[in-house]
Amino acid sequence: MTAAPPAPAPGAAPAPGTAGAPPLRVAVVGGGPGGLYAAALLKRLDPRREVTVWERNAPEETFGFGVVLSDETLGGIEHADPVVHRALSEDFVRWDDIEITHRGHRHTSGGHGFAALGRRRLLGILHRRCASLGVRLRFGTPAPPTAELAARHDLVIAADGVHSATREARAEVFRPRVTTHRCRYIWLAADTAFPAFRFDIAETRHGVMQLHGYPYAEDSSTVIVEMREEVWRAAGFDAMDEARSAARCAEIFAGPLGGSALRGNSSAWTAFRTVVNERWSDGTVVLLGDAAHTAHFSIGSGTKLAVEDALALAACIEEHPGLTAALAAYEEERRPVVESTQRAAAASLRWFEEIATHLDRPPRQFAFDLLTRSRRITHANLRLRDAAFTTAVEDEFGCPPGTPPMFTPFRLRGLTLRNRVVVSPMDMYTAEDGLPGEFHLVHLGARALGGAGLVMTEMVCVSAEGRITPGCTGLYTQEQAAAWRRVTDFVHRQAPGTAIGVQLGHSGRKGSTKRMWEGIDQPLDAGNWPLSAASALPYRPGVNQVPHALDRAGLARIREQFTAAARRAVRGGFDLLELHCAHGYLLSGFLSPLTNRRTDAYGGSPERRLRFPLEVFEAVREVWPAERPMTVRISATDWARGGTTADDAVDLARAFAAHGADAVDVSTGQVVPEERPEFGRSYQTPFADRIRNEAGVPVIAVGAISSWDDVNSILLAGRADLCALARPHLYDPHWTLHAAAEQGYTGEGAVWPLPYRAGSRPPPTGRTDGPKPRLTLP
Repeated sequence: MTAAPPAPAPGAAPAPGTAGAPPLRVAVVGGGPGGLYAAALLKRLDPRREVTVWERNAPEETFGFGVVLSDETLGGIEHADPVVHRALSEDFVRWDDIEITHRGHRHTSGGHGFAALGRRRLLGILHRRCASLGVRLRFGTPAPPTAELAARHDLVIAADGVHSATREARAEVFRPRVTTHRCRYIWLAADTAFPAFRFDIAETRHGVMQLHGYPYAEDSSTVIVEMREEVWRAAGFDAMDEARSAARCAEIFAGPLGGSALRGNSSAWTAFRTVVNERWSDGTVVLLGDAAHTAHFSIGSGTKLAVEDALALAACIEEHPGLTAALAAYEEERRPVVESTQRAAAASLRWFEEIATHLDRPPRQFAFDLLTRSRRITHANLRLRDAAFTTAVEDEFGCPPGTPPMFTPFRLRGLTLRNRVVVSPMDMYTAEDGLPGEFHLVHLGARALGGAGLVMTEMVCVSAEGRITPGCTGLYTQEQAAAWRRVTDFVHRQAPGTAIGVQLGHSGRKGSTKRMWEGIDQPLDAGNWPLSAASALPYRPGVNQVPHALDRAGLARIREQFTAAARRAVRGGFDLLELHCAHGYLLSGFLSPLTNRRTDAYGGSPERRLRFPLEVFEAVREVWPAERPMTVRISATDWARGGTTADDAVDLARAFAAHGADAVDVSTGQVVPEERPEFGRSYQTPFADRIRNEAGVPVIAVGAISSWDDVNSILLAGRADLCALARPHLYDPHWTLHAAAEQGYTGEGAVWPLPYRAGSRPPPTGRTDGPKPRLTLP
């Protein structure tokens, strides 16, 4: 503990937060790396500051073993405090490889770049740095209550971890959401240094267990053992103390550990908790590190986020004249970074929660899937890091030489798609009385010329009453079928090799609304038509009309409308037909327990809720040519309590596949307005992944897939067979051809139309390769 620096002379400066303000009196609650580093930085930036750190534990007490920091984080530390950076650099263990062992196969991927050191060593460095700067360190001393600290200090930094008492004391302001997840894990250590970051999978009679391990010293490695809660209980870990748990884990992973024992450090089995706060500051109190946010250990270190928080907080306080502005700037800077990290962490966490569904992949594909699970490492990125490993995965997938995964063909019944790109169905709301016009010819024709393997229409309605808006297309008249034939003839004639599919649907309770840009899901001002649905439940009570619950006669009428539309689709020249059973439209309304409250044979149990959609599917399949494929789009989750879940979605997919579906188009949500989707890049792909690998049916992934790198990654990892993209094709009708050009691919999977071939290379631009500076002057 260091002596407090002398206080400034009374009346020496105006109030805090103005120009020439006196040093802030800073209280830091929690002596972990984030709190210590924030204290050191603030004191270093202004030695007049009175900075005190309260830590309930003794200096030598800590939990866990090793800490991983990225080169980006280290660069920030080096710039902000070279003294700390030099001390860290002396102790870092560095390595490049990731090793994955799966069913007796070990695969190594290089070029990743890690740096780690012992947590005790890191804390020791920060303790000494704080002491040298004059920070007061109060070990073994719980911090006073938050209100008391705030009354006596200009700034209170709550760095008191995932169980933050400071956060809970002001929960009504910070509004935290804490989610406890499905796996149990324990932090242990081995007295051996792994040569790489290791992932080892053990398939035991109790279930799947996994080891995450990495070196943090020349003779030591961190070992985290993780498994589902039910596996943990079945294996008896719930009845074991630390020593017995460590010994049993060492037995299970004896091979990867080379016979080394495992030891704990006040280690206990716990379930990971994701912490999210709506606000990070309240007056002069600010959250930092795990108190503000957590991200699953499988994508990196919470210490890394905490240290980066400290850097940003200190910089914002230095750059802004008042504390209120500084704390707002800190949150504005860090929140997007943290949210991105948490999205990646959530994807990684769920991958490990569902690891049993990934195990049957070929060994190299399993390794690739694991490496790219969070979407931060992608196919292109991994090729840069380790081209040999990536090429081996491509060969195992079946990519011809020089062919990216997205340009490998795929067969559905008698239809062979030349590539794996689908133009997703997108409602255009530009029809007149259900009739597709010039806009649809140009819109769909342009996307077909753009090189996609399959171009899908918008939802084409099976009746006038089944339209969503007055601008929706239909297939309930012969005139409409003839208009669609004009579109399909253009595609087949001008874009040979591109298939065109029709998506048939009925709006159900979500019909008779305005066009999207006029007021999405809002009823028409005039001219509304009656609605039908599984149950008499309006989409938005008090806003949308109450639909008529279909009786037996109504069900038969709807079924006949679908089959009649399918017959017209045959005459319309479509290559593939998709039945729309998603997004809360009529057939989806039967599937979800939130929208189906029937008490007859079409409601109640999942099997009964499936009955009518399956009847419609069978009726359509009967009139659709046997050689042409049929797919079905489902909402794999309602994103709402009590609704369809991912488990239900697997059962739905199995049922449709058993009745002849050739693939399942896996979307989510839009069933009830109170949904809470977890948006993010490729956020719906995990649902497709699970259906593909549990139900054993080909799937189409859709939802925020925006780059060709994402497409290649999804396909190569075995998460989907086809990828459907919507907004990217609105931005760029030639998205697929441009993806080929950017990857240097010129094969049969992406053929430029002859009139466009001269544009198959990016046009030249102005030069940007001017002479580089020869000297750097001080």
